[in-house]
Amino acid sequence: MDTRKTMDCLEDLLKIPHYKGTDSQDVIEGYLRDASNIKGHAEGLLRPECVEDVSCILKTCQDRNIPVTIAAQRTATTGSPVPFGGVVLSMENFDQIHSINEVDAGVVLGQYQQQIEREGWLFPPDPTSRNECSIGGSIACNASGARSFKYGATRPWVEGLEVVFPNGEIRQIDRTTPIPSHWPRLNLSLPSVKTAAGYEPCTNLLDLMIGQEGTLGIITKAWLTTIPNPTVLGLLVFFDSNADCLRAVHQLKWGAIRYSKGQTDIVHNAISPRVLEYFDRNSIGFMRAKLDDLPNATCGLFIELESMSEVFAALQPCLNILESCGALMEHSILADSEQGRNRLYQARHAIPARINEIVIANGMPKVGTDFAVPDHRLEWMMDAYAEVDLPYVLFGHIGDNHLHLNMLPSTKTELVYAKELYVELARIALEYGGTVSAEHGIGKIKKQLLAEQVGVGVLEQYRLLKNVADPNWVLGRGTLFDRL
Repeated sequence: MDTRKTMDCLEDLLKIPHYKGTDSQDVIEGYLRDASNIKGHAEGLLRPECVEDVSCILKTCQDRNIPVTIAAQRTATTGSPVPFGGVVLSMENFDQIHSINEVDAGVVLGQYQQQIEREGWLFPPDPTSRNECSIGGSIACNASGARSFKYGATRPWVEGLEVVFPNGEIRQIDRTTPIPSHWPRLNLSLPSVKTAAGYEPCTNLLDLMIGQEGTLGIITKAWLTTIPNPTVLGLLVFFDSNADCLRAVHQLKWGAIRYSKGQTDIVHNAISPRVLEYFDRNSIGFMRAKLDDLPNATCGLFIELESMSEVFAALQPCLNILESCGALMEHSILADSEQGRNRLYQARHAIPARINEIVIANGMPKVGTDFAVPDHRLEWMMDAYAEVDLPYVLFGHIGDNHLHLNMLPSTKTELVYAKELYVELARIALEYGGTVSAEHGIGKIKKQLLAEQVGVGVLEQYRLLKNVADPNWVLGRGTLFDRL
């Protein structure tokens, strides 16, 4: 990349005051990392205030072949918003909630959810970082979270987007908007699991823009689907064995209502948990920071049930299943009030909080997985995790067969070993028909694993699409896959 050309371009852009740009490396320093903790570099930072500004910036950078990396709250764990040259385009000024269903891309997801919940509405996607991440960022990686067991990932809850394309074109798109006729079509099959790895094979432009990680367009506004906010009941239960826990999970999943593109699947019974989360023995130990009366159990489940009234018809059938599967019912915790649910949420969030404390104390990053596998391989994948011979914590979205193994190395040697184990486990997940990224995306750090998942032929399809949509590869350069 020609640094002089980049600086000349940046100099021209910095002359426009409302772009709020800078070439001060002291300021830019704050935009060079995300939660993956890899560090990049950039020659400039631009903070536009309107969609027309984004359009002008992209057109200028496309004409001059200057890389543009989109950044919002930088909560990604994959390096996607980390720049390696060129300019950072920050979406921080796109921060307006226009209505219950219309919102700017830079708004913090949790802020939006809290506001509409006060008005009686729910936007179901709930990534763990919802109180820090932006709506545009969560759409760009098709984020999910605990409630994805019932409601799916972000995709079905997006009705429309305002997008600036790499040539500067501004468009409002929905599922009636066809992919441009001159863009190559994707011909590939996704694994039969929750996945956020690569482009979506689809026939409309909206679904292609969801999960593209800032490589095909910049999302500036979203129109979202909401539903009436239900009454929620929380339940914490424990088991003496993983086998008992998995039997309970299987029976609870069999009776679940699931949303697909905003519709419900066939209902077998009325249990319908919206959240089905697993935590291992180490996780239980971490949770004692908030709940000191927990049993010495092997594992546990966190379950949420919903009702549109104060009557929870699903509760007794759920309790019957848990008891029949050997749950330690005398130690279960039922939360039927907001205060009680908050107590359980705090206990659950004590797990990542304690992990972060250990990471700081060790002076080494954690190495965490984001794999999902089909139902019939869940137990096998958990057996593979159990073979890991480093300190670790295992918890997460067991309803989606999507557990997060967090390895906690304490030396550089252990860190190297943990990364080797990560790759080995990723390949096991692929062998089982799973995905290397269920919710976090690929970014810049999992490109080789994406290549192994989709194969050379699909990568070539991705590159052909990128060549047409973004001729100079200015957007998100180095994310998902590299230019050959």
